[in-house]
Amino acid sequence: MTGRERLLTALDGREPDRVARAIGFSRSRLRELAPPGEFRDDLVDIEFVAFGEPEADAKLRQLVREFPADTRLGTPHQAANYRAWRYHPETVRTRNPLARASSLRELEEFAFPEAAPVQHSELAAQVAEIHARDLAAGGSLPHLGGELFEPAWRLRGLENFLLDMLERPEWAHLLLDRLQALVTAKAEALARAGVDVISLGDDVGMPRGMIFGPELWREYFRPRMAAIIAAARAIAPEVRVLYHSDGWYEPIIGDLTEIGVNAINPVQPEHMDAVAIRECYGTRPALWGTVGHQTTLAHATPDDVRAEVRLRLRQLGIAGLVIAPAYDVWPEVPWSNLRAFFEATETPD
Repeated sequence: MTGRERLLTALDGREPDRVARAIGFSRSRLRELAPPGEFRDDLVDIEFVAFGEPEADAKLRQLVREFPADTRLGTPHQAANYRAWRYHPETVRTRNPLARASSLRELEEFAFPEAAPVQHSELAAQVAEIHARDLAAGGSLPHLGGELFEPAWRLRGLENFLLDMLERPEWAHLLLDRLQALVTAKAEALARAGVDVISLGDDVGMPRGMIFGPELWREYFRPRMAAIIAAARAIAPEVRVLYHSDGWYEPIIGDLTEIGVNAINPVQPEHMDAVAIRECYGTRPALWGTVGHQTTLAHATPDDVRAEVRLRLRQLGIAGLVIAPAYDVWPEVPWSNLRAFFEATETPD
């Protein structure tokens, strides 16, 4: 099987020739971490496309310099997104630009960022180049932390938005409708470009529970996520959908499969029980992740990594599994542990 065939087979809940592999949503980070001569295209079975750079390199560097030195910005795209949304992660005055809104009109008049056409123009070419290397092409949307819940609370402030859902539902619906329109346009752009997988999601989980109850998720987020998926599949019926949320969100897994999600991510072993999920749902949804980043990959030994990967393969099998770190790989993960991760998938017990 090619990497693309392997990944799609796993996402369909079937058994590929070997376990499908992924590393976060940024292949460039894997290339940066690998010592000379150790990076190979076939280490992973999927590569994610990138929307066009929102600013020239010089302007982007200046933007990054304006943040406090200890600010963890993530990627340059994330830093640019913060500026486009007028969201500053470190300053109370600008962290939540709609925190002091006192009327619906203020929400209606807020200037949401619009994606420039140049951000979409190169997507199809990127997909073609990835497919030429026999890898699946994925697409993750430029966003403010997530697609719906996260940008909503970052704009309003977490406490404000949670209260909106309970006490000012018209405020919450207005804000989420605006966000849904933006997300839909970007998901449609990825579908037109021919990606195999679209990544959607929001961090709605905490270590031992959801940030808000599943009933609120079903009221505010399920119908909007369903509509976004339907819009993408109206263009590309075969596109698969990956749903991401850190933490624990087991009560909504059944909802996610019902609205068309093919796989859930990252299934952090520190917070979710992959075996129990598999026993309850089978291989649909597929599980994408399952190898501990907070515990094993970042802090344990290569032998510990091999043992955890092989345990997951024994517990879950390879049908409906994309084995991956249960988070993006950051520089604190030593390459020796990533090497052990790949070795264990190639030489399972």
